[in-house]
Amino acid sequence: MTKKIEAAISGYSKYNPEAKQRRKINPLKELYPTLPCEKYDVIYADPPWDYGGKMQYDKSNIKSINKGFEKNLFISAADFKYPTLKLRELKELDVQSISADDCVLFMWTTGPQFANSIELGRAWGFEYKTVAFVWDKQVHNPGRYTLSQTEFVLAFKKGRFPTPRGARNIRQLVSVHRGKHSEKPEIVIDGITKMFPMQKKIELFARKNYAGWDNWGLEIPEKKIGIFSRDELDSINLSDTKFQQLNLQLSK
Repeated sequence: MTKKIEAAISGYSKYNPEAKQRRKINPLKELYPTLPCEKYDVIYADPPWDYGGKMQYDKSNIKSINKGFEKNLFISAADFKYPTLKLRELKELDVQSISADDCVLFMWTTGPQFANSIELGRAWGFEYKTVAFVWDKQVHNPGRYTLSQTEFVLAFKKGRFPTPRGARNIRQLVSVHRGKHSEKPEIVIDGITKMFPMQKKIELFARKNYAGWDNWGLEIPEKKIGIFSRDELDSINLSDTKFQQLNLQLSK
């Protein structure tokens, strides 16, 4: 009898109840907060992609290593941090209503969501153009094909390229050590700001409040945060960790 009970225990049976408790739920009655009644030349979005409940785990999930699952299992998932949305739900967001006739869209994505991102950009009224940024996170996650170490920012365009154009020397490859879950390197939004310094800009699904940008989302702090350029960062010789601490201090 004991052997049968032990055989029934699996990593999934252990972590699924906790996963249900930790999953974030949208607190609003409607799917989305109200969008601004304005038009923007530059839109920067980090959609809360849904991964179908897929969770990350380490070797604590393997029976032969964690016998009887006596040790706590490591589990992590995107929807533990924020409410995630399926592609059909993301398409319902009326981004066309806030995009100017000439507008660029920068959208964060991952390898598994790459095709969905292009489909979403089209649903929002944009044409896919290129990969604007590749983020080397310097830390890898398990992957079915190769170890997952990068995320991407795709560039889309509606109408003509917004003018006047600013910097033309922003690098595509960004190598910054990964921080907290879903936290993106600020060098990316800094680069976009330099590319389009004069344009009206908004960040969608924002979790920070950057100077020079409007923002929209469920978790936006009240105080603005200054954006430091990589050149400015190098000139004052701050590490990425100190850089983040300094921005945190400015937000208080």
